[in-house]
Amino acid sequence: MSQRLITENNTMKLLIIEDDTSLREIMQRALQGEGYIVESAATYFDACDKIAGYSYDCIMLDIMLPDGNGLKLLEQIKKIGNESRVIIISARDSLDDKITGLDLGADDYLAKPFYMAELSARIKSVMRRGSGAVNNTMTAGNITLDLGSRRINIDGKDVPLLKKEFDILLYFMQRPGHIVDKAVLAEAVWGDHIDMVDNFQFVYAQIKNLRKKLSEAGANINIKAVYGFGYKFTETEE
Repeated sequence: MSQRLITENNTMKLLIIEDDTSLREIMQRALQGEGYIVESAATYFDACDKIAGYSYDCIMLDIMLPDGNGLKLLEQIKKIGNESRVIIISARDSLDDKITGLDLGADDYLAKPFYMAELSARIKSVMRRGSGAVNNTMTAGNITLDLGSRRINIDGKDVPLLKKEFDILLYFMQRPGHIVDKAVLAEAVWGDHIDMVDNFQFVYAQIKNLRKKLSEAGANINIKAVYGFGYKFTETEE
C-alpha cells in the first residue's frame, strides 16, 4: 500500500491531472511557488503511469480528459488502495458529478474557474482532514523513520539527515528488495525539477553521503549499487 506523507509544504508531493495546458502550467507554477513538489499529467494514460509509479500526497483531477473519464480514473485510484487525497477540478459544476465524485472517494470538488488561493486552501484543508489516519512511522532493520517530524532513529539515537537524503531513504524503504532505477529515483525525489540533476552526479553524491551517515550510525541495511541499473535496498541479515 502506498505511503502518504503529511509534512511541511516543501516536502508534500502533488499531481495535477489537467489537459488544459495554460491552466495546468498556472497551477504548477503557483503551487511550486508555495514550496510543493509538483508533477503533472495531461492525459488519462499519462496519469495512470504516474499514479502506478509514484506516491502523491494530493491529486488534483480534471474529470474531462481527452482520452478517458476522470471519474473512472478516480475509481481506479481508490480500487488499488492508493491513499492520496483527491480534489476534483472541473468546468462541469454539476450536482450529479459532485455526488458521483464524492461517492467514489474524492475529498473535495472545485468548479472552474477558481482562484489559486482557493485551490491552495482546499489542498491544506483536505490534508489536515486526513492527517489523523496516517501511520507516521516506517521501519527497516534497526531504522525508524518518523514521517511527521522527518526524523530518523537508529538503535535509539537520532541521526540528522538532509532533506533529500531523507527523501531518498524513504523511497528505498518503501521498496525493500526491489532494484530501483537511478533515473526513476531521481524523478521521484526531485519531481519535475529533474533537469537539475541530468547527469546523476548529484544523485550519486547524495546516496554516498546517505550511506556514510547510515554506516557510521550502525544501520543494519545496505543500499547496494546494481551495475547498469541503479540500487537495491536490503537489510544486512538478508
